[in-house]
Amino acid sequence: ESLRVGEGEVGEVEGINVSTQEAADEAITIINDAIETVSAERSKLGAMQNRLEHTIANLGTSAENLQAAESRIRDLDMAQEIMEFTKSNILNQAATAMLAQANMAPQTVLQLLG
Repeated sequence: ESLRVGEGEVGEVEGINVSTQEAADEAITIINDAIETVSAERSKLGAMQNRLEHTIANLGTSAENLQAAESRIRDLDMAQEIMEFTKSNILNQAATAMLAQANMAPQTVLQLLG
């Protein structure tokens, strides 16, 4: 929606003559029309401001939700990585223990024979 604001769009009010009753009535009509036009434009501006404020609030909520989702994803990735690291450590320790036992078997046989 576009809005054009400038001087002279409301209509000119200069040169009003109030020297006679008819001229004064006409001047009042011109001024009332100008006031109505200004009020209508203010109303449009107020409605536009309201829409913008609601849009700002909605964008703020969307940004907050996006940050929360990103945080949940990062937390999930971290938990997954910790689980993989723990699994890898357990497998590594098991392999080390098996190698130690495998190395002990020949030594035990040699001790029995020796």
